[in-house]
Amino acid sequence: MSCNHTFKPITRRHALSRLGGGFGLVALSNLLNESLLQAAAKTPTKPVNTQLNGVIKNLDFKPKAKRVIFLFMNGGVSHVDTFDPKPMLDKFHGQPLPGGQILTQRKTGNLMKSPFKFEKHGQSGTELSDLWPHLSTVVDDICVIRSMWSEIPNHEPAITLMNTGAQLVGRPSMGSWITYGLGTENKNLPGYMVLTPTEPLTIGSPLWSSSFLPAMHQGVVVHNQYQDDERFKAEKAIPNVINVNDHESQIRDIDFLRHLNEMNIKNMKAQDSDLDASIKAMETAFRMQTEAPDVFDVSKESKATLDMYGSGSTALGCLMAARLVEKGVRMVQTYYGKGDPWDAHNDIMTYRKLAKDSDQAYAALIKDLKQRGLFEDTLVVCGTEFGRTPAIQTSNDNAGGLVNGRDHNTLGFSIWLAGAGIKGGTTYGATDDFGFKAVENKVHVHDLHATMLHLLGIDHTKLTYHYSGRDFRLTDVAGEVIHGILA
Repeated sequence: MSCNHTFKPITRRHALSRLGGGFGLVALSNLLNESLLQAAAKTPTKPVNTQLNGVIKNLDFKPKAKRVIFLFMNGGVSHVDTFDPKPMLDKFHGQPLPGGQILTQRKTGNLMKSPFKFEKHGQSGTELSDLWPHLSTVVDDICVIRSMWSEIPNHEPAITLMNTGAQLVGRPSMGSWITYGLGTENKNLPGYMVLTPTEPLTIGSPLWSSSFLPAMHQGVVVHNQYQDDERFKAEKAIPNVINVNDHESQIRDIDFLRHLNEMNIKNMKAQDSDLDASIKAMETAFRMQTEAPDVFDVSKESKATLDMYGSGSTALGCLMAARLVEKGVRMVQTYYGKGDPWDAHNDIMTYRKLAKDSDQAYAALIKDLKQRGLFEDTLVVCGTEFGRTPAIQTSNDNAGGLVNGRDHNTLGFSIWLAGAGIKGGTTYGATDDFGFKAVENKVHVHDLHATMLHLLGIDHTKLTYHYSGRDFRLTDVAGEVIHGILA
């Protein structure tokens, strides 16, 4: 058997040019020199035109919000035990739900009242359960939407929908859409950051992926795992963020890599979007050396501020979120923890610990944003992927026998918002008397996303990206702005 392939020799220069494409993916490739870094330190990146992929001259609306903090309680929070009081559950506890048995993924029985007591708080008289003693002190700053709904009662598609606007994995995350549309206010830090104590989450990285949007808009993950035995340092959050080499040699290497990439792009006779996006992302990684060590060192905060947030990973995540948006990060998203912590199939009483971990931190975030002068133009959203049934779950394959929990329910659940442009001290929409279905002013996840973009000054129907033969957007082909919650 003979081989007829002919191999053409290549020059040393050609070989170096080819290698340059690989160097473009290295963390310090094609970087700016020191003087340019200093000049660009607080220069915003340019946003895109939502229709022509050019530079936005004017936003679609006058923005109320400049940035977003999304607090995500992954697992599916039971609304009837947290934010949506249902006296009829007390009255008809242990009886069948009128209209017939609830059809859910697992076997359910009769109605189950909440073991938590609801009370009115603030001048608004908004009712919250006793799981939220700290959040109740800022209830006049928040709006609770009690009529959320979505389609599929599985964690994977539901959490993907809430984070990306689509039920299937593979679409850009909301944070990626936001930074794609608006850019960032600080080139030393990523425009979109994700805080999670541990991984893996349900789904994981597709929840903050940029997908087919330029790679520079992908969320940067930081592990906000709380350690009370030592102060939180940047090198623990982001490996290799601290430069161990002398600055002069690093700049010299940077210049060399830049030239290699310029040669590579020139020989391709066209700008390679993937290479260009990777270069920009790595430029940001390099510049983070100057600012990340400071922003992630929360020990710089006063004792009063640290005490206000309390201890634990959720507290650390909320404090880091406040510090990040103060430094110009466009969107910060926090997750409670690994897996589906709020998934109360077996025992609803686990909410005592989960809420204790979250309550003080959430309230402190609102108070802290106010004292930093950021509350009026920072949108805070606290959500989950779906709610839970008003009936008791009667069996669980893992637990066996009778349990004290609730199954998934997408037909009605609650979230809350605060800050920029939100009408505080209000509730919006309603579920039925037992909390099973949203029946008044129903709000789909697409409506929530449309409203978030509206507050940022963007018409959600115009924030599009042409890919694979069609125009995509965060809200797919639906979504209406919820004007009833806007101040």
